Amino acid sequence: MSLIRRSNVFDPFSLDLFDPFDGFPFGSGSTSSGGGSLFPSFPRTSSETAAFAGARIDWKETPEAHVFKADVPGLKKEEVKVEVEDGNVLQISGERNKEQEEKTDTWHRVERSSGKFLRRFRLPENAKVEQVKASMENGVLTVTVPKEEVNKPEVKSIQISG
Repeated sequence: MSLIRRSNVFDPFSLDLFDPFDGFPFGSGSTSSGGGSLFPSFPRTSSETAAFAGARIDWKETPEAHVFKADVPGLKKEEVKVEVEDGNVLQISGERNKEQEEKTDTWHRVERSSGKFLRRFRLPENAKVEQVKASMENGVLTVTVPKEEVNKPEVKSIQISG
């Protein structure tokens, strides 16, 4: 059994918190229902929130910008927030509401997740946080953070006399 999930690869820029007890019946990230917890004083998250909490986000750096792409299928742009906090922390958050249940409905399977998600990324010093742009198309949120141009040292040719 592995305690480290595939999505928790060490990332010095990510501010996500790793929960070593996630998946255990007594852990803070437990999705088990009802009482009977071995450690009732541990804070618990609802299974709805935990299911959608790990929104998958790719971060690539191009010569011009840092580009973040997040899969947020089924969400409208009004349901997603992109913010810059503390001058250099990019925060992407949102919420997918649970589908309304009618008393006459019979559910056979519920696999789509609902709940809130929140991801934070510490941006490098070369990020132009005042020029962040975001767009959403086909369930993919794209956040572009332009980079400051790096001034290359000027090389001067010097004539050799002699």
